Amino acid sequence: MSKNSVRIIGGRHRGRRLNFSDPKGEVRPSSDRLRETLFNWLQFELNGAQVLDAFAGTGVLGAEAVSRGAAHATFLDITPQRCQQLNAALTPVLGAQGTVICQDALVWLKNETPKHPFHLVFIDPPYHLGLQEKCCAALMNKPWLANNALIYVESDSKLAAPPVPAQWQLKKEKTMGQIRAQLYQLTA
Repeated sequence: MSKNSVRIIGGRHRGRRLNFSDPKGEVRPSSDRLRETLFNWLQFELNGAQVLDAFAGTGVLGAEAVSRGAAHATFLDITPQRCQQLNAALTPVLGAQGTVICQDALVWLKNETPKHPFHLVFIDPPYHLGLQEKCCAALMNKPWLANNALIYVESDSKLAAPPVPAQWQLKKEKTMGQIRAQLYQLTA
């Protein structure tokens, strides 16, 4: 089983590594360059934020947000082995500022009752599953999003951009190779 790691690139945990194994090649962590762009977009929006990393994988997006000032990140992943890895990697870094939930993101959003709204949501599932549109819609079915919440959606740039709810306004967009990064804001 090969061990990999991804590095938190900014904030108080800068330089800390999150280890993960990926024997089937299913995890596609966001590159340092893409995360730098994303967190430049978010730099004034993170202080005290409640964050949802809906398809956590390595957990680096949520961990980066907490490192840069978010109050707490909730990490969802469907794979029990990855959830164990997330707990092992994130607990020493984030402590009580991170919660790992081992469940399908769409099922969780449908069945759970929001304890608090999220200020920032990361939607970065494996591209071939096409879950972006369903996840975006599920966020609107309950009060998951705070007023003016930000929603980051990553998708395959070779395909049409996934549709999002009409109440979401595109704030930023960038294409890096096969990756399309879009940042939306919930409008009233």
